[in-house]
Amino acid sequence: MATYDRLTQLDNSFLVYEDAQPDGAMHVASTQVHDARPLRLDDGSLDIERIQEYVLSRLDRIPRYRQRIARTPIEGHPVWVDDPSFNIRYHVRHSRLPQPGSERQLKRMAGRIFSQRLDREKPLWELWVIEGLEGDRLAIVSKVHHCMVDGVSGSELIAALLTTEPQEKPGAVKLWEPRETPSSLTLGVGEVARAVRGPLEAAAALRRLVRDENDDRHQLVERMGALRRMLGDMSGTEALPFNLPVGPHRRLDWLPMPLSEIKEVRQALGGTVNDVVLAVTAGAMRRYLMQNRSMTMSGARLTVMAPVSVRRADERGDLGNRVSAWNVELPISEPDALTRLELVRRQTEELKSSKRAEAAEVLTQATEWTGSLLLSLGARLASYGTPFNMVVTNVPGPRVPLFLLESPLLEIHPHVPLMGRLGLGIALFSYDGTLSWGFTADWDQVPDLHEVLLATEQSFQELRAAAGVA
Repeated sequence: MATYDRLTQLDNSFLVYEDAQPDGAMHVASTQVHDARPLRLDDGSLDIERIQEYVLSRLDRIPRYRQRIARTPIEGHPVWVDDPSFNIRYHVRHSRLPQPGSERQLKRMAGRIFSQRLDREKPLWELWVIEGLEGDRLAIVSKVHHCMVDGVSGSELIAALLTTEPQEKPGAVKLWEPRETPSSLTLGVGEVARAVRGPLEAAAALRRLVRDENDDRHQLVERMGALRRMLGDMSGTEALPFNLPVGPHRRLDWLPMPLSEIKEVRQALGGTVNDVVLAVTAGAMRRYLMQNRSMTMSGARLTVMAPVSVRRADERGDLGNRVSAWNVELPISEPDALTRLELVRRQTEELKSSKRAEAAEVLTQATEWTGSLLLSLGARLASYGTPFNMVVTNVPGPRVPLFLLESPLLEIHPHVPLMGRLGLGIALFSYDGTLSWGFTADWDQVPDLHEVLLATEQSFQELRAAAGVA
């Protein structure tokens, strides 16, 4: 039976932005480091076929990994259809560092892999297995298109591919029969039916809202007021040295930190872990811009977009994007670490109380009935500037050790895509007591990316000392 799933406009937005900006590939990624010894054959070589069989045995938990993008015939909207030519060997790839490969060499290779676009004619994911890393380790660079996952579903995806206990052999590979690809007529009929149904559903929702005697109308008024305030705040920001049109090449770096140390600062000073992360980022960018870009900080401004999950408990395990966002102005002109944290904390508390994330969700839901026109316009405008200077996203990950067969996952480092004039981005991911800062930069705009890492480490130590927990 022919069947398909329609992408939401939020999921579609990442395809639209990628199409509008040829150098802005919109996939998310991570670099995972494993113990290589349990994955070797008797002759010492890596058993890549066993790894491929293992991944294949887990795909029944992730049906989207066997689907590709197709288009409806009238509007050209993307839909998910089964890929009848799916081949695990295309998606799980094998590469090698010159032994003994250093972490610096791994970062360069991961940056080259991350720079390459995913093929739209195939399911939109790749796993690059890289052997030769010093310490008898291997790395896996995982790439998944952002139209398929947000941060939370990406974390759940890692948990679906790995196991909480070591296992000697891959599980049984279940028989998979691709469903028939829908015809243009089937897709066209569904498109027309949706266009007819849309206004009727909107009218019915409005009638329910008018009749309801509960607090739904009050919530709507609150959200619309927050939306008005949010749109009023979306003025352009002052460009920083890394706010130029991005090119096709990326640099990657990462900095693991004990999560317990960050929680110690939070407990001593108040706020949330995310408040500490944003305050450390403010101190890091202040230090980096002053020391490496010779900027004066008097009156300097830096606004970050911080994604906020709006995923409900009953949506756990679903792929796709259920995310909103805050725009947070980081106090980079403030020299005192404690004051920076307090200013960040006040802002995030105000953003929570003003329901800005819910307001952005209202705007996202509205695009479901406006088609791709607004998305295309937004994608083109992004090349001229955005209401923020960079993205800082913090995703909670698995709290327990995970395994690929018998190989423990030792580290995992996240990578965020760049687009428009956003030449620098930071993603954070926690795993088994460690919080990893993943830095992504345009190759030419930020040739000194490691200095951003060093500034981040120094900023955190400054905040720890100020909190009295160093």
